[in-house]
Amino acid sequence: MFFSRLRKDIAAAKANDPAARNKFEIFLTYSGVRALSWHRWANFLYRIHFKLFARMASQWAKFRTGIEIHPAAKIAAGVFIDHGAGVVIGETAEVEEGVVIYQGVTLGGTGKEKGKRHPTIKKNVTISSGAKVLGGFTVGEGAKIGAGAVVLKEVPPYATVVGVPGRVVRINGEKTQDLLPEKSDPVLAELCALRERVFALEEQLQTLTRDESAERETE
Repeated sequence: MFFSRLRKDIAAAKANDPAARNKFEIFLTYSGVRALSWHRWANFLYRIHFKLFARMASQWAKFRTGIEIHPAAKIAAGVFIDHGAGVVIGETAEVEEGVVIYQGVTLGGTGKEKGKRHPTIKKNVTISSGAKVLGGFTVGEGAKIGAGAVVLKEVPPYATVVGVPGRVVRINGEKTQDLLPEKSDPVLAELCALRERVFALEEQLQTLTRDESAERETE
């Protein structure tokens, strides 16, 4: 079973990374593949209640690869962690087959939850660099999380999420501006108000400049 999962991990790397030349190179040099291999071993130790050794294995993998995965996390075969530096996957996270995770991603909790504290990532989701998915909700199949997004609520299947906090901007490639959660953006509203104020001040300045010029001409 270990080797069949390893083959799927390598195949996922080959399919998702255009720079990958061959499976042997992937096995020897790809930190994401190595981290997942260490996680399979740590997860086995965790399930047979050798939890201290499981944590030691996960910390060794973190030291070697820069990727921290809790031994209890459930990660299917065929997941690809690209580059991987700074990736953190929490204890109750679940990651299904076909998921692609880039560097700096966190699948974490908010610190306010108990039980299922970390997200469930369904099949074929792409999570871009630096994204944070925080909470015990589900990211639907085929969704895409933009770079640097902070996702704090459930994501529908085949949705595209961007921003801080994360908001759905597309579903199945179509814009979703009519969705209520995306209508109110206090930061954008404040920027628009400031822009209007700048325009008003510029008009006042131009009026004062014209008046001063007219007074000089009359003198």
